[in-house]
Amino acid sequence: MQGWQQCLKKILAVMVAGVMLGVFTSTSASADDDSLQKIKDQGVLRVALSPDYPPFEFQVNHGQGEEDVGLDIDIIKKIAKDLGVKLEIENMSFSSVLVAVETGKADIAIGGINPTPERKQSVDFSNIYYNGGQAFLVTKAKYKQLKSAKQLNGHTIGTQTGTLQYNLAKQRYTKSKLVGMDKGSDLVLALKTNKIEAMGVEKPVAEAYIQNDPDLVMFQSDYDLSSDETGTAIAAPKGSTSLVAAMNQSIDQIKKEHLISKYMKDAAKDMKTNTVDTSMLHYWNYFFKGFQYTLLISILAVMGGVILGVVLALMKMSHFKILSWPAISYIEIVRGTPMMVQVLLVYFGLGVVVNLPALTAGIIAVTLNSAAYISEIIRGGILSVDKGQREASQSLGLSHKDAMRFVILPQAFKNIWPALGNEFIAIIKESSIVSIIGVTDLVYELNVVRADTYRGVAPIIVVMVVYFLMTFALTRGLNYLERKMKYE
Repeated sequence: MQGWQQCLKKILAVMVAGVMLGVFTSTSASADDDSLQKIKDQGVLRVALSPDYPPFEFQVNHGQGEEDVGLDIDIIKKIAKDLGVKLEIENMSFSSVLVAVETGKADIAIGGINPTPERKQSVDFSNIYYNGGQAFLVTKAKYKQLKSAKQLNGHTIGTQTGTLQYNLAKQRYTKSKLVGMDKGSDLVLALKTNKIEAMGVEKPVAEAYIQNDPDLVMFQSDYDLSSDETGTAIAAPKGSTSLVAAMNQSIDQIKKEHLISKYMKDAAKDMKTNTVDTSMLHYWNYFFKGFQYTLLISILAVMGGVILGVVLALMKMSHFKILSWPAISYIEIVRGTPMMVQVLLVYFGLGVVVNLPALTAGIIAVTLNSAAYISEIIRGGILSVDKGQREASQSLGLSHKDAMRFVILPQAFKNIWPALGNEFIAIIKESSIVSIIGVTDLVYELNVVRADTYRGVAPIIVVMVVYFLMTFALTRGLNYLERKMKYE
């Protein structure tokens, strides 16, 4: 995995190794020939994947909620059945699936993954189960100018970041501007809005797009590739020999019984199901589910952030350095690092010690982040209270604790209410970052709908409206409470 995903992966591994345990003790490192037995003992095969890559994996609504389908889904169902265990799918962004395997969040990862030499340094791979080849997508209008891969040099090319397509385009088209994005649906939107001129993608994925979008045209790449570079395999923790051997037995049986073609036909049927009705109303349950999770994360993060923020503010204002220094350090570290890195560290880093579900990890990460900002708002509110209030409290015989509880903090909260309200609104919007670890919030569902319907703009507009309505309602509520405070 290349690009910033590879960098993040290495950073996470080093932080977990050096700070948390002193040595890298992830599941991938400890997995020996008992890796298969461990899965059988727990009775569950945990699989990390990104369900936005048809026909390999995507989601379909058969009227009973979301269901993961596609070539890769059928393959891992076959493997789980052969192992005699249940299948547990961990949905997340593609940039996180290999990290999930390395840190023990998943037993295997699948998703059109090419077993490149760089990736083999971090994980083991099964035998190749599918050879698809590489291709490019262009719009019909652009096809008049670009009709083959030989003409691409000097043009803007888009690929998914951290993929084989990204590395190949970077090496082959040295005069081209290369644009990397996390989602294939984002790349298609960029292609159709002329942000990029061609999109590098695996051939089966390109075929899926042109079958469902008449505005797109495909042509073959001109890469000179080995079978590893055109094939896809399943990733497993480093050293998990027995698990890889068991997966290879299932893959050999799949090839022997010619099941790949059957799985592809089933995927094609599901893709047609998704494109029968691509209206946003048809996908209302996706957006409603995302709304529920976004609301849940925001409410719990606000509650936890306020409680922890008060504690941090009081610690930072303490005259005892044993209290103030940890608070200052925590606030500076959190405010000085991106929330995305914090979410990844909580989910994957703590996963070495305790296996946190994605939703729990997302709530914890957003709470810890918001607490740092809320603490500074609260500290400013406390300092804004006139010193005379403290002196009056002392003259009435109130202890420092009671004065803070009954006199200072109530006035501080009244003073900081507008700033606190802005932070609450920011939490609703910033919580969208948890989609990177597979939490099914609004942004996650947005990407699923875009991948399923091949519509780029309509789902974005729907999610924008939902976010606006949420923040607008919260703003009106906060303004109402602020007016009430003025008259108390």
